[in-house]
Amino acid sequence: MQNIIQRLDAKREAARLGGGQARIDKQHAKGKLTARERIELFLDAGSFEEWDMFVEHRCVDFGMADQKIPGDGVVTGYGTVCGRLVFVYSQDFTVFGGSLSAAHASKICKIMDHAIKVGAPVVGLNDSGGARIQEGVDALAGYADVFQRNVMASGVIPQISMIMGPCAGGAVYSPAMTDFIFMIKNTSYMFVTGPDVVKTVTHEEVSAEELGGAATHTSRSGVADLAFENGVEGLLMLRRFLNFLPSNNREKPPVWPCNDPAERIEKSLDSLIPADPNKPYDIKELIFKVVDEHDFFELQPDFAANIITGFGRMQGSTVGIVANQPMVLAGCLDIASSRKAARFVRFCDAFNIPIITFVDVPGFLPGTSQEYAGIIKHGAKLLYAYAEATVPKVTLITRKAYGGAYDVMSSKHLRGDVNFAWPTAEIAVMGPKGAVEIIFRADSNDQEIIKQRTEEYSARFATPFVAGSRGFIDDVIMPHNTRTRICRSLAMLRDKQLENPWRKHGNIPL
Repeated sequence: MQNIIQRLDAKREAARLGGGQARIDKQHAKGKLTARERIELFLDAGSFEEWDMFVEHRCVDFGMADQKIPGDGVVTGYGTVCGRLVFVYSQDFTVFGGSLSAAHASKICKIMDHAIKVGAPVVGLNDSGGARIQEGVDALAGYADVFQRNVMASGVIPQISMIMGPCAGGAVYSPAMTDFIFMIKNTSYMFVTGPDVVKTVTHEEVSAEELGGAATHTSRSGVADLAFENGVEGLLMLRRFLNFLPSNNREKPPVWPCNDPAERIEKSLDSLIPADPNKPYDIKELIFKVVDEHDFFELQPDFAANIITGFGRMQGSTVGIVANQPMVLAGCLDIASSRKAARFVRFCDAFNIPIITFVDVPGFLPGTSQEYAGIIKHGAKLLYAYAEATVPKVTLITRKAYGGAYDVMSSKHLRGDVNFAWPTAEIAVMGPKGAVEIIFRADSNDQEIIKQRTEEYSARFATPFVAGSRGFIDDVIMPHNTRTRICRSLAMLRDKQLENPWRKHGNIPL
């Protein structure tokens, strides 16, 4: 018995050491944590239950039979974050560069299968050189097995990827199918083909950071949701982020203690909208002043900044927030913002998270670049997402709501449950000046008549009252009462039940 115990201890020690102390030191020299250090920092202290510590690869080609390390480059298991169950895998770059083998993939698949069964989130801490070349098609099959589970878990449990090192080739597609991707600045990167291949095929000279670094994916491609300064900050923020999410699609969002009264009045909001309708203002001020304790977790802040998405809480319960940002492109909807918001709305709907929409949108961004790139189809994604959503939807129009963009932004016509407007709201087919120049084209040379007609149009249509008279706006509210009215609406909608007609799935305009 004593001999067996000693062998067990030796095996455990070998697994914990991964690729050896020299490689661990090299990882630390790069400012990176090891796979186990990441898990230890991420999960509640002492809560980690590791599985498959002794799994080894089964490859015998290219001398691999003599290179076996327990765990095979990935640490898997489950633990808790703030007392809530979470499954996690953490790739170990010290073991074969974190490359994925058939055995490595089977470990990841096992925890994903269990996460789906028990209804708990899966978090992947990615740090891998890609498929293990020595295994050939077996490694590719392993990736496909993981991809299939990503798809099966989609909309059932939250899936989050934290890219903490390289992620290249086929390895990028598992994170791409998860709900959220976070990266580490100057440490992590993602690309389908690396700089060397790009240079060979297209003759472009590009660095790994420029091609697929955190700055690229959080600001240009929109692939990643956030980038953090270092691994420690990233893992701690990931803990905070998980506290906004339900564990699965059968649960309502978590409710946390809140000392911020629902009846809180914010007098400063009465002066948020400038007197000049063409002057911008920061919609984030409204968001921060309305949510509980001014706590808002923004996603993709550097991508498509003309629309804001993120999570907050109202009376302790999570809400998803979508808001046009007048500070960027006057709050117009374009291709990037439509994609960004549509994906966020669909996540909220899949996981029972109520959606609050703040509207100040003059329309869709005009121009040949937008039309040629398919703004019609991309804009329809956001329309589709809002129309399909069955979760509670509360909408507030702060200023402009023009044209088709008014319809798209969670209007009453797309089954908005409660639709408010501030007195400054302008709901019309288009802005007063443009409308008058079309309606009274014959008088376009007479500026006095145009000015008079513009004032008449503004008084008649550029107000919330015509929409209110049709029942499309439930109430015109004072800005300082916004938090109170939204909290009351969400409380009323708490037990909302609405089902779409049965179908295998819809055909969203991808």
